[in-house]
Amino acid sequence: MASSINRRKFLKNTGLLATSVFAARISAHAFPYLNRWDPELPKKLNPAWIKSLYERSTVTTYLKSKNELQYIGMPVGGINCGTVYLGGDGRLWLWDIFNRNQEGVEPKEVMWGPYNKNPRGIISRDGACYVEPSKNIRPLQQDFAVLLEWDGKQLIKKLEEGDWSEIAFEATYPMATIRYTDPAVPITISLESYSPFIALDEHNSGLPATIFSFHVDNTSSSEVRVTLLGWLENKACIYTADPSLHERINTVLPAKEISMIQGSIAVLKHAMDDTLNQKHDFGTFAISAYNNKAITNTNLLFPLNANSFTNPGDPVTKVFPDVPMLASVADQRKLAAGAKENFHFALSWHFANLELKGVQEGKGRYYQNQFKDASEVITYIHSNFDKLSAQTKLWKETWYDSTLPWWFMERTFQNISTLATTTCHRLPNGRFWAWEGVGSCPGNCTHVWQYAQASGRIFPALERDTRERVDLGLAQQPDGGIWFRAELQKRPAIDGQAGTVLRFYREHQMSKDSQFLQRNWPNIKLATQFIIAQDKNGDGMEDTPMENTLDAMWAGEIAWIVGLCIAGVRAGQAMAEEMNDAAFAATCKTYVEKGRRNMEEKLFNGEYFIHRPDPVVGRKKLGSYNTSHIDQVFGQSWAFQVGLGRVLDRQKTLSALKSLWKYNFTTDVGPYIDEHRGGRPYAVPGEGGMIMNTNPKNEPKPYGEEVTWQEGYFNECMTGFEHQVAAHMMAEGMIDESLIMTRTIHDRYHAAKRNPFNEIECSDHYARAMASYGTFITACGFEYHGPKQYLRFAPKLSPDDFKAPFTAADGWGSYSQKRDGQSFTAQLGVKYGQLRLKELGVDLQSGHKPGKLTASLNGQKLDCHFIHGDSPKIVFVDSLNIKAGQSLILHLS
Repeated sequence: MASSINRRKFLKNTGLLATSVFAARISAHAFPYLNRWDPELPKKLNPAWIKSLYERSTVTTYLKSKNELQYIGMPVGGINCGTVYLGGDGRLWLWDIFNRNQEGVEPKEVMWGPYNKNPRGIISRDGACYVEPSKNIRPLQQDFAVLLEWDGKQLIKKLEEGDWSEIAFEATYPMATIRYTDPAVPITISLESYSPFIALDEHNSGLPATIFSFHVDNTSSSEVRVTLLGWLENKACIYTADPSLHERINTVLPAKEISMIQGSIAVLKHAMDDTLNQKHDFGTFAISAYNNKAITNTNLLFPLNANSFTNPGDPVTKVFPDVPMLASVADQRKLAAGAKENFHFALSWHFANLELKGVQEGKGRYYQNQFKDASEVITYIHSNFDKLSAQTKLWKETWYDSTLPWWFMERTFQNISTLATTTCHRLPNGRFWAWEGVGSCPGNCTHVWQYAQASGRIFPALERDTRERVDLGLAQQPDGGIWFRAELQKRPAIDGQAGTVLRFYREHQMSKDSQFLQRNWPNIKLATQFIIAQDKNGDGMEDTPMENTLDAMWAGEIAWIVGLCIAGVRAGQAMAEEMNDAAFAATCKTYVEKGRRNMEEKLFNGEYFIHRPDPVVGRKKLGSYNTSHIDQVFGQSWAFQVGLGRVLDRQKTLSALKSLWKYNFTTDVGPYIDEHRGGRPYAVPGEGGMIMNTNPKNEPKPYGEEVTWQEGYFNECMTGFEHQVAAHMMAEGMIDESLIMTRTIHDRYHAAKRNPFNEIECSDHYARAMASYGTFITACGFEYHGPKQYLRFAPKLSPDDFKAPFTAADGWGSYSQKRDGQSFTAQLGVKYGQLRLKELGVDLQSGHKPGKLTASLNGQKLDCHFIHGDSPKIVFVDSLNIKAGQSLILHLS
C-alpha cells in the first residue's frame, strides 16, 4: 500500500471535474442488473445474464469499429524485462525499458470526484490511469507496413488503426492475435504477437524481445506480390543523449539466416565522455526479419513509397540524437491466387543499467548474463525459434482449451502479465525483486505479494528462490520475523508473515521432491513460531499490534488476521508432520484448534466475523471493529489454495461470505462512494464492485475514534481483495456470486473503458491482482503435492463434462472428466515436461460407488486400486512418470 505521506497528499488534493467523455464510457457499459445498490436487500440480478456467465462462449475480441483498441496495452516484452505494450492495432507502445523507476506507466495527476463533486487530484498510485487511461505513449517510432502489387495496381498500408476498415484484437495472453481486413485489398493479414512465454520456464520467458508472426492469405484470383516492412527507431540514451557528445549508430549485422540491424550509441571522436555506458538508458535495439534475403535499411525516411520497401540502404548510418533514426527490414514474397505465407520478425532491446536504491545487489538485469546486446537476443531467439514459438503457442492453446467460460479463463490468467512489466525485475544474481505496482512501494512486500497466486503456479522456481533467498535469507531475523520489504523496511507485517508461511507450503507442494522443505525447515519453523508468539494472551488469536496491508498497526483480535495466522500455523503443522517433527506439529495443532474455537465463539457476531477491540486501548485507534471487512475469512480462502481443508467452521464461513455479498457487493459503487468519501477511484459510478468495509450496524464511528488517512481504504474496491473473495466463494460453492464478482472486474476493465491488462491498485499492474488465478484453482478443485506425487480435481463448474489445464512441479498439461450416472471417465495428458504421479483424487457423483476400475498409460494397462472416502482417490501400485505427449486414461463404473 501507499506510504502515509503520499496518501495524505492524495486525501488533501482538490481540483477539476472528471471528463464528460469518461462519464459517457461508463454509462455505455452499465451493469445488466435490475436494481442498484441496497445494503438491506438481496441483489436482484438479471437471471439471463447470470446464466450467460456459465456459457463457454468464445474469445474476447475487441474491434476498431467499436472504438475498443485505443487503450489496449498487452505486455509483450518478457518477464522481468521492463514494460512494452502491444497495442490494439499491433503497434508497440509505452516502452518503459529505460530504468527510470518511474511511478506508474504514465506518471501524471488527474482530477476526479464521484458525480463530479468535490474533485481532487489523483496520482498514479491513486488510480490516475483508471480515471484517465493511458494511450498513444510513443517515445520512439515502431510500426509495420505492407506494399501490395497485383494486376498492375500498387497499394501501401501501414498496419495501424487508421489504414484498415476493421482490426480485431483477440485478447489471448500471452499470444495475441490481431486480424486486419479491408475490402479494398486482395489479402487478409493476421498477426500473432508475443514474447516467448512458457509456463515453468522462467528463463525462456524472460527474453527482452517481441516476436511478430504475420500470416498473409491471398484471397484474390490473381498473383499478389507482398512486401512486409517493419521499422524501429534507435533511441538509445533516449533521455540522456547529448548531441555535442554522442552519435547514434544503426548497423546491419552479418547473419546466415536472418536480416538484422542493431541500433546503438557512441561517443563522438572529438568528445570526452567516459560515463556513457553507465547511464540508465544506455543500451541497444535490434530489429530482424527471419529471412536472409530481406532488405535492410539503416535510415528509413518518410513518407513511405515503393522505394522504401525495395531499395537497401547503407550498411551503417550515424546521426545526432535529435534526428529520428529508423532501422527497417523488408521481406518480400509472391503469393499465387489462394496461397498463404508466413513472415516472421523480431524486435529486441538491451538496457541493463537498472539500479534499485537500497537493494543489496540492486544493479543490472538478469538477461545481461547471457546477452551482451540486443542482437544476441535476436540470434538466440532465431536459433531456438521453432521451440520457443511452438511451446508458447502450446501453452496458449492448452490454457484456453477448457470447458470453463472463455472470459473467465482470460480474466483469471492475464494478470500474470504483471511479471512482464516494470512492477517486476530480476537482478543479475537471479534474485527476483518487485514493487507492489509499477514504481510504487518496493521490496517484494509480503503483505501484498502473498495474495498473488499466479506466479507460484506458473513460475514456481522463481517463487522458491524468493522464499529461500529473500524471505528466509536477508529478511528473516533471529526471532523468526520476516521483514516485509526485505532490506528496505526493517519490521515484519503479521499478515505477510502468515501468508509467507503458507507460501512456503505452496512452494514445497510445487516442488518435485522435498529438498526445498528439508533445506529450509529450521527457518520455516522459526517463522511459524514467530506467528504463535504474537498471541500474547494464549487464546490462539493473534493480538499483538503489528503492520498489516492496510498500513496501520491495529490493536485487539482481528478476525482476518487471526484467521490468517490460524491458516499459516496449520501450514506449519503440515510441514512439521512431513518433517517428522511431532512435537512442533502438536504445538501447531493446539494453536490451530484453540484459535479456531475462540475465533468462532468470540469474533463471530451471528452473521459475520469482526474485530474485537483491545481491552485497554478500546476503539481509540483505527480498526474494522463491527464492520463487514472484505478479508474477514481470508485464512480459510488461503487454506483452500494449498489443500489444507477446513480451518474454520463451514456454516459460519458461509454466513460471513453471504454477509459480504449482502453488505459489501454493489452493482453500482456510485451512491456508496458519494456518501463515503476519501477512497481512491478503482471503481467509479456506473460500475460494480465489492467495497472493502461497510457498516451494517450503522455505528457513528465504525472505524474508531481517531480519523486517520488509512480510513480511506475502507471505501475502495481493490481487485486483489475482490479476487480473493471470488476464489473463496467458488471453493465454498457460491458459484453464482463468484462468477458475478469476477465478471464485474472483467467488465470494469473492458477495452472500451481502459486497458484490460492493467488492474490498478497502488499504481499500475498491481501484484495483488494475481489473486485472480486463485479463482481458477478453486473452480477446478485443484490440489497438488509434488513430493507426495498427489494430484486432485473436484470441478465446481460443469463437473459432468469438464476440461481445464494444470501446472505441476516440472510439467503441465490438460485434465478432463465425464460423469454419467454410475460411469466416470478421466483423461490426464501431459503437454510439457513430465508429471510424477502416485495418487489421483477424483470427484464422483453423489452416491457413486464404483466396483470396477481400469487405467492405462498410452494404451498400457496399469495396476491400481480405488480408495473410497470423503476424498476418493486412485492409487497406483507403481509411481507413474507421465511424459510430454502421453495420456493417462481412467474409467470407473
